[in-house]
Amino acid sequence: MAWIYLILAGIGEMLGVMFINKLHKDRNLLSFLLLFLDFGDSFLFLALAMESLPMGTAYAIWTGIGASGGAILGMIFYGEQSDWKRISCIALVVAAAVGLKLIS
Repeated sequence: MAWIYLILAGIGEMLGVMFINKLHKDRNLLSFLLLFLDFGDSFLFLALAMESLPMGTAYAIWTGIGASGGAILGMIFYGEQSDWKRISCIALVVAAAVGLKLIS
């Protein structure tokens, strides 16, 4: 169950970062509430995951999901650059997260 919590925490992190960008563009209450809710969910699920996963592993995977997912969401929703070099770097982050899962 801890790994499911960790994935949910990573998704909350991704969405929270996306809503930071949305808040900068829209400046409305809904964007702020969604940002607050997503980061709150992210920290809650991270805390639940860390009840049984080592802190270093949980934090590394959480930040990896958030960083790579945020970059992918930026490419999809905000027209950020999506060349092969950037995608290769994202793949390295994902591979490192999978490697941590496999060895823990």
